[in-house]
Amino acid sequence: MRRKAVFDHAILIVGTIVMCGPLLAVFLATTHDAASFRETGLTLIPGGHGLSNYGHLLQSKGGFRGDITALGMIWNSFLLGAGFAMAKVSLSLLAAYSLVYFRLRFAAFFFWLLLLSLMLPLESRFLPTYDVVSSLGLVNTQAGLILPLAASGIGTFFFRQFLQNIPDSMLESARLDGAGPLKFLRDILIPLSMPMAGALFLVTFVNGWNQYLWPVMVTSEEARYTIVRGLQFYGRSSLTGMMLACLAVLPPALLLVFFQRLFVKGLFDGSH
Repeated sequence: MRRKAVFDHAILIVGTIVMCGPLLAVFLATTHDAASFRETGLTLIPGGHGLSNYGHLLQSKGGFRGDITALGMIWNSFLLGAGFAMAKVSLSLLAAYSLVYFRLRFAAFFFWLLLLSLMLPLESRFLPTYDVVSSLGLVNTQAGLILPLAASGIGTFFFRQFLQNIPDSMLESARLDGAGPLKFLRDILIPLSMPMAGALFLVTFVNGWNQYLWPVMVTSEEARYTIVRGLQFYGRSSLTGMMLACLAVLPPALLLVFFQRLFVKGLFDGSH
């Protein structure tokens, strides 16, 4: 058993080094001044200019017109990720609720149609979706960024599996107490679904935070640049691009670290 434990820990340590080593090298490279960075590139030796580099990055304006800062890009990415996640979780829960607790004609057909959408790459829908967004006048708006991609087949699938495992006695008890469909959803199903909703929120937040192609298509104003688009603007091999890459990793990583138990519990509850 001891040998097995040592072997397991060795695998975990090697995996951690492989996954976190490049990010550590990028971060340490950003702690050097611009001249040293151009000479050495990636390095595992820390420098003494980390605070000054990041302080200057957060305060300086970028873009061709100077309309955006790193803090502004972080805020835009947060709005996109949070709005993306909230819309997906809300619509997925409501869709699963209607499929499980209402007698809808062709409910099974619509459910399998939702699952079929998982077979299509997200990028394959961008051109027709952009045409709709443009015709509605939602270009360069937060609504245009979030709403067209809010539907989620995988979220509906997980919520449906979760709701099907809730005992029918809860629904019968709610009916005996005079609770209608909305009250049953608000007072019973939503509290029970919070771990599942939290896990799905984290996954979709990271997905929305990392979106690149859709923000490029639907926004042209520099004031609406996300941090991922900022990476493309400054270049991935520049000092500013490297610092933006480190900042882009930080919020999703912190969310997963602080809400790890909620994430695991939500996945576990969603599968049983």
